[in-house]
Amino acid sequence: MTQTDILRVGIIGTGWIAEKAAITLNGLKECEAYSVGSRTLEKAEAFARQWKIAKAYGSYAELIADPDIDLVYIGTPHSHHYDVTKEALLAGKPCLVEKAFMANARQAKEIIDLAHERKVFLAEAIWTRYQPVVKMMRELIATRIGEPRMLTATLGYSMGDKPRIMRPDLCGGALLDLGVYALNFVRMFFPADIVSIESQCVKSKTGMDLTNAISLVLADGMLCNLQSSAQCVGDNIGVVAGTEGNLIIDNINNPQQITVNGPDRTYIETIHVPQQITGYEYQFQACRQALADGLLEPREMPHRETLYIMELMDALRAKWDVRYPMD
Repeated sequence: MTQTDILRVGIIGTGWIAEKAAITLNGLKECEAYSVGSRTLEKAEAFARQWKIAKAYGSYAELIADPDIDLVYIGTPHSHHYDVTKEALLAGKPCLVEKAFMANARQAKEIIDLAHERKVFLAEAIWTRYQPVVKMMRELIATRIGEPRMLTATLGYSMGDKPRIMRPDLCGGALLDLGVYALNFVRMFFPADIVSIESQCVKSKTGMDLTNAISLVLADGMLCNLQSSAQCVGDNIGVVAGTEGNLIIDNINNPQQITVNGPDRTYIETIHVPQQITGYEYQFQACRQALADGLLEPREMPHRETLYIMELMDALRAKWDVRYPMD
């Protein structure tokens, strides 16, 4: 792939997250929703008609075998990422895999090792990592709030009894679905080692974590308090507090604005992020750039970070005794 080529993306899956990917790609000039694959041809064809996609395949294997696809976007539930990602990598196909990357760290390491062995590009689609707000926040943390001392982040949605939340075989629970954003919110800005971790969770009758609270102490002295829930409507706000002020992000899942406050919480200004298509565009653009540059991973979300987050979530689940069949 060169700097001028259009990135032809094959979408695996036809759920709502695949729809969001299709909407995004249809709004980009340098990327294209080229094909879609589903477990049935009927679903794939219906999806292709709806989103004006040229090719539809009735199996994931058929899509992966298409020689014209530059990037396979895997938008299935995270419980089903491992097999299809492995199949794509073995076929030499670059992959962008939705969060949570895999069911557990063992799967993540196997897939990352395979990508390096085969020299095939691989990325995790944790969309917040790729957004312009990351650079904006890093600059503000460095210049506007003094010495950072505390971070808080909450993400909550009232999801009822959706199977992907309640079922162990679908890697249910709030952590892999929502808590992953809170953990990444810390790591994007404060990648120091964790020296202490405490946590609690409330579980469903099926043994999945529905609401959790995590407290981290970092080697640089930061205290980070995180909450995620699939049971309630959260404020979804992230705050980075320093000795001279604080920064408030309106939504850690898809930030739209940053509020800057000075000493004694004195309001200074509100900074808006660039207008989006959906917010997914940045991960596709980052993959296109990485492929043009001959990289095996995106600059914005290196493999070591993907694996670190998976290992951290494994440790939290072990403490809570939240288990999946693939563990």
